Amino acid sequence: MAIAVSRNKKERSVFIKDWQLYSLIVLPIIYLIIFKYGPMFGNIIAFRRFVPGGSIIGEEWVGFQYFQMFLNDPTFFKVFSNTFILAFLLLVITFPAPIIFALLLNELKNQLFKRFVQTASYLPHFFSIVVVAGMVFEILSLNGPVNALIANLGFDKISFMQLPEWFRTIFVSVDLWQSLGWGAILYLAALTGINEELYEAARIDGANRWKQTIHITIPGILPTIVVLLILNIGNFLQIGFEKVLLLYNPLTYETADVIATYVYRVGLQSGSFSYGTAIGLFESIIGLALVLGANYVSRRITDNSLW
Repeated sequence: MAIAVSRNKKERSVFIKDWQLYSLIVLPIIYLIIFKYGPMFGNIIAFRRFVPGGSIIGEEWVGFQYFQMFLNDPTFFKVFSNTFILAFLLLVITFPAPIIFALLLNELKNQLFKRFVQTASYLPHFFSIVVVAGMVFEILSLNGPVNALIANLGFDKISFMQLPEWFRTIFVSVDLWQSLGWGAILYLAALTGINEELYEAARIDGANRWKQTIHITIPGILPTIVVLLILNIGNFLQIGFEKVLLLYNPLTYETADVIATYVYRVGLQSGSFSYGTAIGLFESIIGLALVLGANYVSRRITDNSLW
């Protein structure tokens, strides 16, 4: 009992001493409560029939009616498969790319050139998605530079933004361009935490740069890789809504329509709020299952996990 009391007094004294630092988390906590946890109350209308202008919790209980509706809707399975394919491509291509980029930057000896490459790679992350979408449309338009090059080579021009088979390539390429440099920041920070004595010992043992990377560098940043992989898997189905909305059109729905845009159309544009909420809740449950599963597998295999 006495030990617990003394521990509580010590924790209070630390809090009082560093209250300025603790105060920095007040606004983020308020933000999470208002914009993340508060809206979760609205999920109740996935089980109740909501009528605009009526009760905020819906007019009557309908149970799993809306879940049965979208499970029997062939359009939903089409957008679900589109979401899964895009998410898989992003995970396979855009997740390892910043790791490779950070490893390559770490090998650069010219610090001036290294800083230039880092700065140039960070910049796209700060561009508004509206600006990025506008740039994509201009570059890939029939009169844009890409089609001008194709025409000069003697080939027919391609309507990239109107052809569904090109959407996934364009979307993944844009996402890679925007996230490559920014995603490498955490890995570059993790690389600075690796003990230089390990590299010296490896060089003495005759290990070249490739062997040093395999046996020292990658294991040194493995905890960071695992944590970010788990977080990415948790957001597996949450494809960037704004980016898809700005890049797609009815001609590319076949490959471009994802769960987020489908929910936007049926929930907001068509006024089926309960139906859209049910689909969104279903997506969130899948994401929760994925992050729990990824965390469990990671803990069993690598001994690294979020909890």
